Amino acid sequence: MTKLTNEQLHYLNMYSVYIEKPKQPLCSLHDVTQCTDEKITHLLATIQQASGCPNQTVTSSFFTRRYGLFISMQFYFLTQYDEIWEGNFNDFYFGVVEEFGNQTISMFTSREYWRNVSRETRETTIRHILHEQCAPFIQQIQRVSNLAALTHWENFFGYLLWHYHVLLEQEDTHAQAIVDLNILQSDTVWEGIADHSLFASYTRGLLPSDLLNTTVRTTCCFSKDVPGLMQCGFCPLKKSKSKRK
Repeated sequence: MTKLTNEQLHYLNMYSVYIEKPKQPLCSLHDVTQCTDEKITHLLATIQQASGCPNQTVTSSFFTRRYGLFISMQFYFLTQYDEIWEGNFNDFYFGVVEEFGNQTISMFTSREYWRNVSRETRETTIRHILHEQCAPFIQQIQRVSNLAALTHWENFFGYLLWHYHVLLEQEDTHAQAIVDLNILQSDTVWEGIADHSLFASYTRGLLPSDLLNTTVRTTCCFSKDVPGLMQCGFCPLKKSKSKRK
């Protein structure tokens, strides 16, 4: 266990991760990764009502985008602080909060679950995040939605792209960001999820800074259909619209 600093708490809060109990809890991470299709469908209906999403398709993408905020913090903390969250899924909650005048979903957990990561165990750590925290979540949501699993993975990747851009720009984190980015783009850590690195396919071998404000996604995340949100900056629909002009 490591003690979170005020700076770290600030970054977590910026990405809707809070070190407290939710006032309006919906479910735990364990519930999402282990429950039946019927319960997942009921959960999405509750999130749809709370967020104002127009249908279950948009809601399912919205939910993985929100969880993607936490996943992005995992990779950011790994490079910036050599730390990750590795806690009890029963003590990781999703709850309803208000942000900028709209209801949304945030994440809540305890400060005791962050631990230090040695630089020698980078590949094992990244594989753990992908296989234990990302894939089971996406598999459950994807089963009851009509969206491809890639849509949900790309919901995580947009945040990662920005974080690696920032980390590569900083002199004190540049070298470690390169190491972590190369691991994430290697096929090895994705074995059991896909036959290649989905993140490498997403970036097409380009640096994050070269991809900002470009059409990176191959799928639409439907953020444009969520009250209070705008069209994603990486949206492929922008490209198709420009072609029609």
